[in-house]
Amino acid sequence: MTRWLAGLSEALGTIARNPLRSSLAALAVAAAVATTAIVQTGLNGVAAAARDASARAFGTDTFVLARVAGGTLSRREFALKSQRNANITRSDVRFLDRVASERVRYAATAQRAADVIAGGRRFENATVNGTQASLGDIRNIEVAAGRFFTTDEEARGAQVIVAGVSVVEELFPGLDPLGQAVRMGGRAFRIVGVQTRQGTAGGVSLDRYIWMPITAFERAFGVPASLQVFARGPEGSASVVAAEDHAITSMRARRHLLPGAEDTFDLITPEASRSFVTALTERVGLAGPPISIMALIAAIVVVANTTLVSVTQRTHEIGIRRALGASSGTILIETLAESSVIALLGGVIGIAVSAGLLGLASRAFALSLDLQLSTILGSLAAAGLSGAMAGWYPARRAVSIDVVTALRVE
Repeated sequence: MTRWLAGLSEALGTIARNPLRSSLAALAVAAAVATTAIVQTGLNGVAAAARDASARAFGTDTFVLARVAGGTLSRREFALKSQRNANITRSDVRFLDRVASERVRYAATAQRAADVIAGGRRFENATVNGTQASLGDIRNIEVAAGRFFTTDEEARGAQVIVAGVSVVEELFPGLDPLGQAVRMGGRAFRIVGVQTRQGTAGGVSLDRYIWMPITAFERAFGVPASLQVFARGPEGSASVVAAEDHAITSMRARRHLLPGAEDTFDLITPEASRSFVTALTERVGLAGPPISIMALIAAIVVVANTTLVSVTQRTHEIGIRRALGASSGTILIETLAESSVIALLGGVIGIAVSAGLLGLASRAFALSLDLQLSTILGSLAAAGLSGAMAGWYPARRAVSIDVVTALRVE
């Protein structure tokens, strides 16, 4: 322990006597560590944001019955399903409700784009959703102000809406939108709720959405050819599969499908929606390790070169110390300590820089980009290991210096 402390003390002295050289090497490590921390934290933040956006767009533990599910279908598969699968109608949804036995909750939904007008202002191509009051619970639709429409309003076909943040900010800047009137499809609607800001999912803004009773939707835009049916079972992952099975069985019974016959509808699960997000973030994440490794290799080269220069400049000093009885182990420890301290100092600087940059990016892009303790410790460990690796060759050179030759060096 005494020899290690003495080696560390000598290394600190060498660093202090050559501040510019040591600082430049530390900055190389700082850049590598900052790159590693920022890339790792950024990828984690983007992946978490993508998962959250997918959950907001699709719902938690929610599945959908639809005539045809898009996504990864080829043109041939899409054409075959479009020909085979029948439209899902309101009568189908009423049948599903009757046989649900509290095991599944359903909400029929139709969607279209429409302009929203308020006075002299117009919001173009809002995503208008006609649905049932139960969707507010099935999809966990959060309302920042006001409320979601009720079952009674749905039954009466009340012309009320819940609007997204982008819609109300465009139509009623600086005003309270609750109770305000807008026009869509030639009819007047009253705003009873404003949805919580949702952000985007798959590059599509979720704050352009408008929700209204499906009965009011049909009056304004006509009866849709086919519906999508959002569904959800009781809480708990074990009940999700049971709810899906019950929904499939119910729809097959409704369509009078014989055993072995193909379904004439599609079921979209949360995993199907999120698997794309997961695959995308995993592919993006593959770029992280190579970038970090290349940055660390560059830092190792810089620190190794700096330490090697230090050993060369101290050749005479090393020869004197060896002549006075310093062991090769002591010289080895001092050289490794010098490179490791420089690398760790750079690691601390890199962590501080990355924390500041991630904080700015977090506020600018509304992402959760907090440095995790595991990332900090991993980055510092990588810096320390890089320092030890960078110092190994210079340390071996220092140990192999011939004493007589070193004493002749001026």
